[in-house]
Amino acid sequence: MKKSVLLFTLIFVFLIVGSFKNHEPNSPTIVGTWELQSFYNYDGENIIDTINKSDGYRQVKMYSKEKIMWTRYVPDDPHGRFGYGSYKVTDNSLVEVIEYGDDDMMKALDTMRNFTFELILNEDSFSQITVDEDGNRTFSENYKRID
Repeated sequence: MKKSVLLFTLIFVFLIVGSFKNHEPNSPTIVGTWELQSFYNYDGENIIDTINKSDGYRQVKMYSKEKIMWTRYVPDDPHGRFGYGSYKVTDNSLVEVIEYGDDDMMKALDTMRNFTFELILNEDSFSQITVDEDGNRTFSENYKRID
């Protein structure tokens, strides 16, 4: 009888502890629709310049569970820009693997398909930061959630 009570107690404790493990505070997710707000230039670590997008310029990214699609409209450019692919987020990085896009993107994809960024992700905003081969920040795109 003592063994049964001990076994039952151990199982109960493991179930309770396991249920608390799954109730971590919600962390932000990149899944959703985002619109570009600005760009930053860096001196290697710190922001040295903020560049606001020009009038009429729009860039939107949409992330589903595993896929990304982005589109860009530039008023003076008669051709739209877009790309589609997959992505992966880790604690502090975003890796986009572009599979296809507009004509200019397809030409660029001949040399590079994987884009790795440092990621700063909040509930309603994120920055994807380009880092050089020495690990220095150079440039970022800054987005806000629109859906």
